[in-house]
Amino acid sequence: MTGRIHSYESFGTVDGPGIRFVIFFQGCPMRCKYCHNPDTWEAGGGREVSAEEAVREALKYKSYFGQKGGVTATGGEPMLQLPFLTELFSRLKAKGVHTCLDTSAAPFPAEADADRSAFDELLKVTDLVLLDIKHIDEEAHRALTGRSGAHARAFANYLSERGKPMWIRHVLVPGITDDDGALLRLKEFIDSLKTVEKVEVLPYHTLGIEKYRALGIKYPLEGVRPPEKERIQNARAILCRGIRGKDGEH
Repeated sequence: MTGRIHSYESFGTVDGPGIRFVIFFQGCPMRCKYCHNPDTWEAGGGREVSAEEAVREALKYKSYFGQKGGVTATGGEPMLQLPFLTELFSRLKAKGVHTCLDTSAAPFPAEADADRSAFDELLKVTDLVLLDIKHIDEEAHRALTGRSGAHARAFANYLSERGKPMWIRHVLVPGITDDDGALLRLKEFIDSLKTVEKVEVLPYHTLGIEKYRALGIKYPLEGVRPPEKERIQNARAILCRGIRGKDGEH
């Protein structure tokens, strides 16, 4: 089984618990206006690797991430390559490695009667899911990402129903995702889920602008500045209230 990846990061500290070996998958169907990895969008980019090769590379760093850390699959969107991702995590679990999936859930079928058996197999070898909820309002989600937000909401409910631990991530963008009304509606949705261990408010940053320029792509949020400290604290006060885990920095 082979898949396409963009790159590895050997010492990740913001992609799940402990120190993580991070695998950036190639390909993403969403076009989030604040995306800082536009070089992972095209499914045919990156390079082809086998699951065995990726596991072998990760295990080189096991002495660093040990039992408290593990391997995180991010992207791009890892679930676009579901069979490869499942084999990768299966091989990692066989080696006693903690597996974490960072996803926006765009490939997950939102329809309740859809065949989700392949996702059931993935969950068997996934210890933790970091679920990015871009915006709780459907119209605003489409304007921000170009896609429906129904997939993320359906995936969150799916994880909750199956008892799978998840961390909810929300990028705070001034004028787009920091509206108090939307934050309160997102909090209401989060409170309906049974397995949320942590909520992370990730302040918008502009570190990806140079990538857009190098790729010849117009940056959609030109002129938008990172959120003020007060707005970050406000979002964390709303979204993290009553959550067992502490909110993370990014």
